[in-house]
Amino acid sequence: MEAELRDWRKLAQSWHARFLTEKYVDGTRFVQAVGEACSSADVVPELRLGATFVDVASRDEALAERISAIAAEHGLTADPTAVAQLEIGLDTAELVAIGPFWAAVLTGSTDSFTGNDIFDPTCRVANLWFQGTTPHETPRQRFHLDLWLPPEVVPGRIEAAIAAGGKVVYDEEAPAFIVLADPQGNKVCLCTSEGR
Repeated sequence: MEAELRDWRKLAQSWHARFLTEKYVDGTRFVQAVGEACSSADVVPELRLGATFVDVASRDEALAERISAIAAEHGLTADPTAVAQLEIGLDTAELVAIGPFWAAVLTGSTDSFTGNDIFDPTCRVANLWFQGTTPHETPRQRFHLDLWLPPEVVPGRIEAAIAAGGKVVYDEEAPAFIVLADPQGNKVCLCTSEGR
């Protein structure tokens, strides 16, 4: 990983960082500084202010580097292992038939359905993506969760899931993704940007 992006982890579509603050007001000052620095940028970051942290997502690596510099100026440290992104996958052989419905339900507009994905521009709901499959009888699990994590976090999550009764059901494409199942066989993919 480039030294300039050591505060960040690439998840599904963007680079993500969590900057730690001692007080809420420290976070607000940081958010204001980032806002001022990005006021003329073509691509703006997503910011989420918490009581002791600020989460930032950016699709632009240069902007991510600039935000890290602003964080350093404010005396903030990053916790890159605290970032995560949840996506929902739906297996379907009928993408064109069901995609507009899910876009309308999740975001209020069919415009959010592009390619194989539905992205809520306000980031209120998780991304939904469609995985192509052959027609099949129901019931067969069709929804699954994709949990994007920093690569160094995945082994601990797998260990915790196994200790809680789960099992690894597919790991041939690790570290890009590993499929776990709960005791009833419901699946989740732990995804990273590595190996893609």
